[in-house]
Formats: sequence, C-alpha cells, structure tokens
Amino acid sequence: MTCKNSDCQCNCNTPDFTELAPVMEKYAKTPGSLITILQKAQDIYGYLSMDAINYISEQTGIKPAKIYGVATFYSQFRLKPIGKYLIMLCKGTACHVNGADMIEEAISEELNIKDGETTEDGLFTLNNVACLGCCSLAPVMMIKSASSDETYGNLTKDSAKKALSEIRQREA
Repeated sequence: MTCKNSDCQCNCNTPDFTELAPVMEKYAKTPGSLITILQKAQDIYGYLSMDAINYISEQTGIKPAKIYGVATFYSQFRLKPIGKYLIMLCKGTACHVNGADMIEEAISEELNIKDGETTEDGLFTLNNVACLGCCSLAPVMMIKSASSDETYGNLTKDSAKKALSEIRQREA
C-alpha cells in the first residue's frame, strides 16, 4: 500500500489508496456504510492497516478510534496481514463432535502456529471459524488463496497434515 507514483519526488512510504478511492466515492458520505467500507478495504488489501483506517477516517469524517473499535469488535476484520493461504478450520458443533480439536492440534504441529497466527514464512494463517456449512464433511477445513478455495472434509490428523504438506511442496 505504499506510494506507486513513479513521479513521486518524496522518496517516502506514503500509502497508496487508489484502489480504495472508488469505494470511498460511493460510500464515504452514506450513513451506516462503515462496515461495507471496511469489508471492501480488507478485500482489496487483505487486512486493515492503521494507514487504511486513518484514510477511511479522513474520507468519512468518522474518528479513527471509532473505526478501530468497529474493526476490533467484529471477528471478520483483520488488523494484521494474513498468509498466502488462509486455513479456516470449522469449530461448529458437527466438526467439534467429530474431532476439530484434534485437527487443530495437527495443524499446529505441522505449521507451528495457533489460531490467529501466521507462519514465519508468511505462507499460512490459521483461523478457527464458527461454521463452514459443510456439516456432512465434518471435521472440515477450507484453505483460501487468491486463486482458489479448497475444502477438505472427513479430516484425520494425517490427512490434514498431508494437505498442508502438499501445498508447501507446490510452493517450494
């Protein structure tokens, strides 16, 4: 999100919000649109940086503290960058009963991360979610990337580790 202007003489790290500008043009003056703006900003940049929150504040007239409060209240918003692959592990009732905690343990062992953390190489982020709506496949995880969403069902510790290992091998 830093300055991409080739004519820039400032030699700085000025944030570049040109992709967010059309969103702001459409929603900045519309009362009650803050969540929509935050969702679209996160879709564009992957997370909500403090620079983005300040930009949204400037455009909407909403104080940064209020925007930050909304962003931290709702679990859908992230304030830190996520990995290239977002692992969403279902913790709903069906998955819980069928071993979601065991699958979380396997993911943690394989990647050395816990819920909400990102691997040191920036490849994976683990995010426990309330439900993926795939109860017949319990326990289930979805791995999202920029190019696809893959769902893995009827997981065992071994099959979860294998799926992650295969992705890591493709990336090597």
